[in-house]
Amino acid sequence: MFKTIKNAFKTPDVRKRILYTLLLIVIFRLGCYITVPGVNSIALNDAMSSTNGVAGLIDMISGGAFSRFSVFAMSISPYITASIVIQLLAMIIPSLERLTKEGGEEGRKKINRYTKILTLILALVEAIGVFVSYKSSGIFVNTQFSTAALVVISLVAGTSILMWLGDEITSKGIGNGISMIIFIGIISGLPSFVTTLWKLMITSSGLSTTGLLISIGILIGAIVLVAGVIFIQQAERRIPVQYSKKVVGRKMVGAQNTHIPLKLAMAGVMPIIFASSFLTFPAMIIQIFVSDIASKTGFLSVIYKFSIATSSSSVGIGYTIVNALVYLVLIMAFTFFYTYATFNPAEVSNNIKKNGGFIPGIRAGKPTTDYLSSIIAKLTWFGGFFLAVIAILPMLLRFTGLNIAFGGTSILIVVGVALETVQQLESQLVMRHYKGFLDN
Repeated sequence: MFKTIKNAFKTPDVRKRILYTLLLIVIFRLGCYITVPGVNSIALNDAMSSTNGVAGLIDMISGGAFSRFSVFAMSISPYITASIVIQLLAMIIPSLERLTKEGGEEGRKKINRYTKILTLILALVEAIGVFVSYKSSGIFVNTQFSTAALVVISLVAGTSILMWLGDEITSKGIGNGISMIIFIGIISGLPSFVTTLWKLMITSSGLSTTGLLISIGILIGAIVLVAGVIFIQQAERRIPVQYSKKVVGRKMVGAQNTHIPLKLAMAGVMPIIFASSFLTFPAMIIQIFVSDIASKTGFLSVIYKFSIATSSSSVGIGYTIVNALVYLVLIMAFTFFYTYATFNPAEVSNNIKKNGGFIPGIRAGKPTTDYLSSIIAKLTWFGGFFLAVIAILPMLLRFTGLNIAFGGTSILIVVGVALETVQQLESQLVMRHYKGFLDN
């Protein structure tokens, strides 16, 4: 592994990509500590002493930027929501669907442009909602229009900068930029998690045996969880494909045997991120129009408590169980959606047929399409359900007294993004005839 890292830094192009990615990560972390103008720092400490619900989820993704009310307080969540909306609209609007499937590079650029425009609109709405939600808490120097405009513009500008950082990492760095920003935001809370475990073991009266056993149990559970996620992310079903002999020019090209690697979790971590954003979106909207909604009763209060149950245990076990079931369904739905968006059985079948190939025992054409569709469906059901259970289990464990702050969704995102980044780094090294991490 260390030899691989050494080879990566010895290669100028790869070294440049790694250093550029690290530079943008440093810029992101510095921005998390730049407080929005017009905020009273003393009142901010009191108001943000305990973030929960939607605020807690955003604070986790933003790496503590929300609790500091920095320019990156909203993180990249408006972009995630905009991506969900655009991709759902592509399923029902024919022109967007054609642009997505047949537009090529130009089509992807247009879709990306539409997503960014919608991101700015959603960021503006969310920024106004954040100001309205916290204007009565006294964290702003005043509630005049000039202060409100300054706060809203700063928050929207922060989200725009994060979009740019994400694009730069994707095009000129290592890994997926948006996923990397979320990844860095989550792991920045790791020192706090370690401190919590330490305080659980070492109390004012000395070493706590109970706290030590609980800490060991949490660490073992986290290791098992990470191992399970890695197994699912890396596991694949290989479909054998044979190509018959054919004439190319004046030469006879011999038969070839290859395979199609089908992963258990083709969609990666995006279904988890999208499902979390989709569930908490109603609470964000409700907070804009109803102040202090958590202490009120009625239909909107029920929707709000249901929406924040993903990241809060204060709403009761009933809301959490219903939220967990909906969360499971959403994860499964987004897993199927992303899998079939990235792997089209009919298109793969046609390509195999055009190149004179076939799957042993399966006729070319529609039988091959049906066979691939059947395999993909089984793999997606298993992989999606496994990831959903891992994401939901820590939610239910809260009510046993074990509040696992760095679990479930966080581990899924962190491990998934880490694997994707390592694989991309490996591909960069393989192109330059170096071995990757998994080859050592």
